[in-house]
Amino acid sequence: MFSKPRCVNGSAKSETNLLLIVICLLLLTAGCVEKGAEKESLVITGSTTVLPAIERAAEVFNLMQEEITVQVSSGGSGRGIQDVATGLADIGMASRKVKTSEVDIFGDGFVEHLICYDAIGIAVSKDIYDAGVTSLSTEDIAGIYRGETTNWMELGGPDMPILSVARIPGSGTRDTFNEVIMGSTRAEAEGVGVNTMENAEIKTLLVQSNKAIGYLGLGYAKTGKIGLVELDGVYPSLENVTSRNYKLSRPLYLYTWNGTSETEAKFIDFVLGDEGQTIMDEEGFIPV
Repeated sequence: MFSKPRCVNGSAKSETNLLLIVICLLLLTAGCVEKGAEKESLVITGSTTVLPAIERAAEVFNLMQEEITVQVSSGGSGRGIQDVATGLADIGMASRKVKTSEVDIFGDGFVEHLICYDAIGIAVSKDIYDAGVTSLSTEDIAGIYRGETTNWMELGGPDMPILSVARIPGSGTRDTFNEVIMGSTRAEAEGVGVNTMENAEIKTLLVQSNKAIGYLGLGYAKTGKIGLVELDGVYPSLENVTSRNYKLSRPLYLYTWNGTSETEAKFIDFVLGDEGQTIMDEEGFIPV
């Protein structure tokens, strides 16, 4: 007789408890959203040469503070410069200076931040290096990339065709190589067998081939089963790069646009600080 009212009361109590749980969950979710909204995001894109060091710096920076999250992706110096100018990125990584043509397109709002020094290594497949090709002149390399020298035997190596590997347009590494070795950033390299997007792709081709030559950031060139050759008799050692005796030495940059925000400055200051410069050194670059 009295069971039905007890059922109703139990149901009402259950509904009340459920409502309280829902409210608590909503409050917790709102708190998380509010907390997440306070965290600023910093987007960095650009040079594949600079990428490994800035990725490591971002990982450490993200762990040491809770106000800013740094996200890093590659795409080449040209992309980094374009992205920062058009607002797709907060910071652009570049292995070269901004070109006059880029200033003409986007305007003169670029702010340059020198973060370290690097060099472009000229490397060959290990089989070619072991066969005796350990040093090449500027003209030797230019002849290969112009398509005038096509067999390693012409350079003291084995009787084997040369596979020359280069970077695609927009790469800061390509621009520096073309300017120093070929005489102009717009030089025609008719002898190129394969064009790649990133340093890592050139290294993979050098490792997988027994007849290749390529140019890549020194941090990539110093490891793996490839042969890093002398250029005009000068090896890209730390001393030779620092003194600029090695002709393919170069500075590396981060770019911001129309000034540098407080958020951007915090990360760049970290990169230029003791911990950031240690990371640059460990990644094979020369601290500033």
